[in-house]
Amino acid sequence: MGWSMKRIAPASLLIAALTLAGCQVDYEDMIAAQRAAYSSTGNFYTLNPDPNAPIQVTYRIDDHRFLSLENYDRCYGDNYFNNTKLGIHQKVWTGDPTGYRGRIVIDDPSGLNIVLPTAENTSCGDRGCTSYFAYSTDSGRTFRWLDYMKYASTPSEASEKYTIVVTKDALYIADKPQYDTHVTKLPLASQIELNKPYPPGLHSDSAWAANKKLLPEGLRTPSGQDHYTCDASLCAPNVTTPQ
Repeated sequence: MGWSMKRIAPASLLIAALTLAGCQVDYEDMIAAQRAAYSSTGNFYTLNPDPNAPIQVTYRIDDHRFLSLENYDRCYGDNYFNNTKLGIHQKVWTGDPTGYRGRIVIDDPSGLNIVLPTAENTSCGDRGCTSYFAYSTDSGRTFRWLDYMKYASTPSEASEKYTIVVTKDALYIADKPQYDTHVTKLPLASQIELNKPYPPGLHSDSAWAANKKLLPEGLRTPSGQDHYTCDASLCAPNVTTPQ
């Protein structure tokens, strides 16, 4: 017991200092020593989701479709897709939506196609982390997942270079690593599974923007919003740090 407490104490003090300095310090923004301390206390320090925390709308498509954050501590919690006209309140994932710092555009007049990107330190290996987006072709009743970024050491920071777009018949992944933008176009159709062979007549495409124009101009989400937002000052009460 004595050895364990001595081992945990310095990290506990560091985590406590981080939380006192503000509601949250993102993993990507920590220095190496802070990351080591955070990792070493992973089994002891946990967020405390508050089911009574005020619901936050983190991304709005239009007057009846939006992403909400519920049952959360700081900005980490349950993310729900909502369509009030269709009575949809579908949980999509648990995490911090603002981990994804890139642009999101949902411009599908039919209302069938939805995309919700994420960027978190949850699927990582020796070569880095893989990030995924959730997509729906049935107005948000069901979602499937597909990876869009691999081998990132800091997924949130790396996601700033991305723009992910859905239209009435396609999903576009635009990545600007340096001077030019690389665009991947994936087909969308009812119940399509993008990680499996496409139905007859559908195909994907990709190109550098300087060589071929794939992403249409003028696309926008009806609300005009193109990034996730979250008020991290809305903290759950009674958050404790390891002793």
